[in-house]
Amino acid sequence: MTVPIDVRALGKVAVLMGGRSAEREVSLMSGQGVLQALRGAGVDAHPFDPAQQPLCELARQGFARAFIALHGRWGEDGTVQGALELLGIPYTGSGVQACAVAIDKTLTKRLWQAEGLPTPAWRRVDSAAATRAALQALGAPMIVKPAREGSTIGLTKVTAPDQCEAAYRLAAQHDLEVLCEQFIAGDEVTCAVLGSGASARALPLIRIVAPGGDYDYHAKYFSDDTRYLIPSGLPAEEEATIQALVLRAYRTLGCRGWARADIMVDAATRQPYLLEINTAPGMTSHSLVPMAARAAGIDYPTLCLQLLAQATLDNPAPAGTEAAA
Repeated sequence: MTVPIDVRALGKVAVLMGGRSAEREVSLMSGQGVLQALRGAGVDAHPFDPAQQPLCELARQGFARAFIALHGRWGEDGTVQGALELLGIPYTGSGVQACAVAIDKTLTKRLWQAEGLPTPAWRRVDSAAATRAALQALGAPMIVKPAREGSTIGLTKVTAPDQCEAAYRLAAQHDLEVLCEQFIAGDEVTCAVLGSGASARALPLIRIVAPGGDYDYHAKYFSDDTRYLIPSGLPAEEEATIQALVLRAYRTLGCRGWARADIMVDAATRQPYLLEINTAPGMTSHSLVPMAARAAGIDYPTLCLQLLAQATLDNPAPAGTEAAA
């Protein structure tokens, strides 16, 4: 049974949106959706763009909580979370360490591999020559992408050696650390998780069918041709296996509140492979977490309220003390 949320007890809420990352446009879309939903539910919610005013204004303006609708760097990489910790303002989603780890795809892979969780073979590269060597080692096709950006930012699917230099240069425009990853041919699915620790639960899987099989930035956020299948159409046992895998991946990184993992299921072996996990998923009209929540009986305003009600700090100030503003 769901406990009703007292919106008055939530206090004055900042919806952090926009920011300075490559995903600013999408963040503004997410933030507006969250803002409207919270206001519609009676929450005293206000937009706050860190690119337009310093975060210290959150304390000066008397905000009691923050809903993080920022994506990518300076939003889901632990930096904003760290600032909110210093300000003593509880926030939605994962804490500093989990965010800092999850934004870094190579570090995430190392931790998952250490726990025996399946993820595609990969190489970290620092030049076009190293990218060509990675292609020889991993085989074609191969994915080349920045290690610390959104899942479709600066990404190239390489099928031949003469594409390696351009692919590396594109990825390196976004991050000095570039990741080459084995391409897994098969079903692309995503799995959202809500909650923390032992109480975390996986939502129904969504199978993504993009035009031409390329789920790029446009297909992800703006195309009406991309199909999102929920129910996923996968066998029930296979879906349950993937959900259990994602919960292990979520807990391994220490995530809390919510997140969304991307997975490829090998067409030949049906082995699922973890690609990455997003600790501040999109909340736009095309976004996948609201879609999965709806399939689980949670509408968009309720989802926003539940996430906000779980806002917390890694290190709450002891009773009787105040955080420095």
